[in-house]
Amino acid sequence: MEFLGTTQTATYCGPKKPCGGSALPPVPSSPTIQECYQPYYLPGYRYLNAWRPSLFYKVANAQTCLDEAATCRSALRPPTILPAGRSALFCRYSPQDWDRSNRLQLCGAEASRLWAGRMTGDSMRLMQDKDQLTRQMQEGTCRNLGQRLSDIGFWKSELNYELERLLNENHSLDAIKRRLECAAEELRCPLQVALECLYQREKRIGIDLVHDNVEKNLIREVDMIKCCQEQMRKLAQRIDIQMRDNRDAQHALERDLEDKNSAEFIDEKCLNLRNTSDCISFFHGVEKIDGTISVPETWAKFSNDNIRHSQNMRANSIRLREEAQNLFDVLADQLWRQFTNTNLAFSARIAEETEVKNKLQTQLAKTLQEIFQTESTIMLLERSIMAKECPLKVAQTRLECRTRRPNVELCRDSPQFKLVNEVFTIDDTLQTLKLRLRETRDTLQLLVMTKCRLEHELAIKANTLCIDKEKCMAMRKTFPSTPCMGVCP
Repeated sequence: MEFLGTTQTATYCGPKKPCGGSALPPVPSSPTIQECYQPYYLPGYRYLNAWRPSLFYKVANAQTCLDEAATCRSALRPPTILPAGRSALFCRYSPQDWDRSNRLQLCGAEASRLWAGRMTGDSMRLMQDKDQLTRQMQEGTCRNLGQRLSDIGFWKSELNYELERLLNENHSLDAIKRRLECAAEELRCPLQVALECLYQREKRIGIDLVHDNVEKNLIREVDMIKCCQEQMRKLAQRIDIQMRDNRDAQHALERDLEDKNSAEFIDEKCLNLRNTSDCISFFHGVEKIDGTISVPETWAKFSNDNIRHSQNMRANSIRLREEAQNLFDVLADQLWRQFTNTNLAFSARIAEETEVKNKLQTQLAKTLQEIFQTESTIMLLERSIMAKECPLKVAQTRLECRTRRPNVELCRDSPQFKLVNEVFTIDDTLQTLKLRLRETRDTLQLLVMTKCRLEHELAIKANTLCIDKEKCMAMRKTFPSTPCMGVCP
């Protein structure tokens, strides 16, 4: 490259620099000339100093001292090249630079073309691979959605089956609960009958107010009925608690089934989406949002746990229903047996009372007969006493008349002895008859009192028989109700 001029940063009127070993005389300083032109910016470059050809600098570096020497020899005159012309000299290149630049351009273009070809082929293969991958992933997603829908359908069928069985069990449990409540309510009737019998038997009089087998059986029957009512109410409360647990399990199944229906609807909608669908859109960043709260294992375990919980509740309900049915059978048997025992005790007691009443009536009849005979005896005794008074009067009159005999005629002769003996004998007879009369009258009084007691006892027995036979047994001819065997509507 031909050297013309100096670089842009050269100082033409500045102090002279030494070159080599020769020392030049000092030159008076001249005023510094400032560059007054504007730098020229080539297209594609920010400013001129940012790029200079390397060849120029190589030549300039080799000729620096020569330039300075020539400048010194030129009597230190300022250059004749204008600033506008100097900037144009900077764009000069050598033929080697031109050839190298052309070769580089050709090689770069060839490399760019080859790279573009390879990039085009790679891009086509990449697009085909990605298209195939996208289709495969979309088909895989469809298969997964189909499998998911199949799993949801399976668990839906299981949940529906379990929910139906649980609803049937709830209905059966509610029916058995209503049976228990109605049975406990209907037991009030036999309880009222037993209490009424006890109340009526409190109206017995005297010695018949006894704590007999009938009263014991009635008290036992009342206690048994109250115990049965208490057992039924407690079992009904347990069934009510179990029904609440069943409803909780039912709500869990229904909620799970509702969620399954919603998930099935959404997955069916997702499965039916196509590339040509109208409702598809971009949702940027949605893949970065992880709103899931379960994995397939925990998802299946959740439904399985709900089903197992429902099965456990059904098993508990079945046990309660069986317990209730067994309670019905046991209580019905116990109540019927106690009712029969009480009736048998009533029958035995009525038989005893009837027998005693018949005996009392027989004894009363005999007592009345004896009273009649005693009264007849008293009448005869009175007549006999009255009949003995005249002979006594005759004997005493005779003795009194014989006392009026004169002097020696008052002789204790045989008639005198006979008359005295007769008076004593008749008097003794009267005393004996009077004593017997008193005894007979006492006996009559005793018989009358016995008759009164027998009549009183007969009245008591009649009252007791009326209570036991006509009032109590009239209420107990049939069992008041059979709550354990019937079904409440």
